[in-house]
Amino acid sequence: MPKILIIDDEKVIRSTLKEILEYEKYEIFEAQDGAKGLEMIQNEEFDLVLCDIKMPKMDGIEVLTKTAEMQKQPQFIMISAHGTIETAVEATKKGAFDFIPKPPDLNRLLLTVRNALDKKHLVQETTVLKKKLSKKLDMVGESQAINVVKETIEKVAPTDARVLITGPNGTGKELVAHWIHQKSSRSSAPFIAVNCAAIPAELIESELFGHEKGAFTSAMKQRQGKFEQAHGGTLFLDEIGDMSLSAQAKVLRALQEHKVSRVGGDKEIKVDVRVLAATNKDLKKEIAENTFREDLYHRISVILIQVPPLRDRCEDIPLLVDKFLTEIAAEYGTAKKDIDTAALKKLQEFPWTGNIRELRNVIERLVILGGKKISAEDIKKYANY
Repeated sequence: MPKILIIDDEKVIRSTLKEILEYEKYEIFEAQDGAKGLEMIQNEEFDLVLCDIKMPKMDGIEVLTKTAEMQKQPQFIMISAHGTIETAVEATKKGAFDFIPKPPDLNRLLLTVRNALDKKHLVQETTVLKKKLSKKLDMVGESQAINVVKETIEKVAPTDARVLITGPNGTGKELVAHWIHQKSSRSSAPFIAVNCAAIPAELIESELFGHEKGAFTSAMKQRQGKFEQAHGGTLFLDEIGDMSLSAQAKVLRALQEHKVSRVGGDKEIKVDVRVLAATNKDLKKEIAENTFREDLYHRISVILIQVPPLRDRCEDIPLLVDKFLTEIAAEYGTAKKDIDTAALKKLQEFPWTGNIRELRNVIERLVILGGKKISAEDIKKYANY
């Protein structure tokens, strides 16, 4: 049952609102002034606050401001008989969901309350999902090799510097890009990932820059490209070494001028995008073979991060295995399996040519096919090494 706090110095208003909202099955609390209301907010978790603006001791705008400072997150609906457009604008700027004049219209009040509670629910869901995503994308490991990567991320993330992430397939290059984005000032804006190797050469420009209706046979409508979609945020160009020279030239221009043009159009569109790139190729070798532009290489590689292969950080394998066992148990809705020390030791001896991605697949196989406790014998049978 949603909990709603009514803060108003007029007892009649409080009683009327309480009667209406309790009929709608909300749990109602009352405060006769701003100071008392703020004290209740501090000691209790409310979903919504209906708050008068003109009150003795502390006005409603101050209650709203101080609640935000306490990092409490109830939705606020401001109510006032003396409201002006300027007051309403100030309240919404400070985080209020809406402003309702007194005496409140019953239908509008109930609709606004429902919408505010829906928003509160969405905010809570988003927070939970972000925590889950953050946990899933956690960079596990305490080896010297992975600590160097973590330290570099901490230094680079707050800047807008372009980063080139290199390393073999399956090492977690996209994970590094995600962490750079999450720790940057752009974290609330989009993170858009493009796998340049998975898109046919003839479509990569349309994918990155968008196209106008009729630009080519299958262009039935106008489409935004990834640069536009990532505006204000981060664009991750995975496997950039597989990008065609034609697309490379357009990416270079976009980085230089902060503008893109859709395929089939001549209008220039401004974009504010931080570009992170990754590759498993030796781009200097590609430059020597004229398959990668040297000027683009220097544009995207302000900072270089080399992600180590798993064989160079085998001391992290026990931590990674524990993480994967936890994740797989949650996905399958089963109890988490244990693994014995001898089995872990065997896993640390493998070359792991597929790196972390391969380790995760092997652990899932062991969970499905192995015994109640994964043993060294299970490793021999099912690890395929």
